Amino acid sequence: MKKLLAEFFGTFWLVLGGCGSAVLAAAFPELGIGFAGVSLAFGLTVLTMAYAVGHVSGAHFNPAVTVGLATAGRISWGTVPGYIVAQVLGGIVAAVVLYLIVSGKADFAGVGGFASNGFGEHSPGKFSMMSALITEVVLTAMFLVVILGVTHKNAPAGFAPLAIGLALTLIHLISIPVTNTSVNPARSTAVALFAEPWALQQLWLFWVAPVIGGVIGAIVHKLISED
Repeated sequence: MKKLLAEFFGTFWLVLGGCGSAVLAAAFPELGIGFAGVSLAFGLTVLTMAYAVGHVSGAHFNPAVTVGLATAGRISWGTVPGYIVAQVLGGIVAAVVLYLIVSGKADFAGVGGFASNGFGEHSPGKFSMMSALITEVVLTAMFLVVILGVTHKNAPAGFAPLAIGLALTLIHLISIPVTNTSVNPARSTAVALFAEPWALQQLWLFWVAPVIGGVIGAIVHKLISED
């Protein structure tokens, strides 16, 4: 139960911090933080919570990471469903909190896209479904390569959260224009529930692609690792 709670609160923080920065601060008049700021916010959420609760649950906060770690043999497949449920619920609760904050704005007229992930006309840069699929698969795979590498028994101790947080920052710097960056089905699901209808219609890609990427990343790690 402690592990599941850690995953719940870690994913809550990721969605509130990352999506919250995108919704509230990215385009704030004149002093918005922009893509770079949102990228850093997502990285900081993982970095801080990995240090805070990584010793409890392993700090996945992401169904694709959980599946990737199970594929690599780091965790048992029996723990996967519970972790994923906790992650999705944590993300949804964060989206509820964010919605309550946003709806308190004086000129509130709906949440719009609500930092949802999309492709085609709903991609920030109008990238195609194929571009979105490739982006999410490749970047999630590389995320898993980093995670599995820096948490390896022979890796320098104590630096894993820093490397993982910076990797997620880099991933966002690359892919926000393409998909608004998912690499995390829990994050995508949470905000899609409150956004315009298109977000739920396109949500399938942001489950399929990251999970495939997580499995590929685990396979790549096995090919190059000394395990």
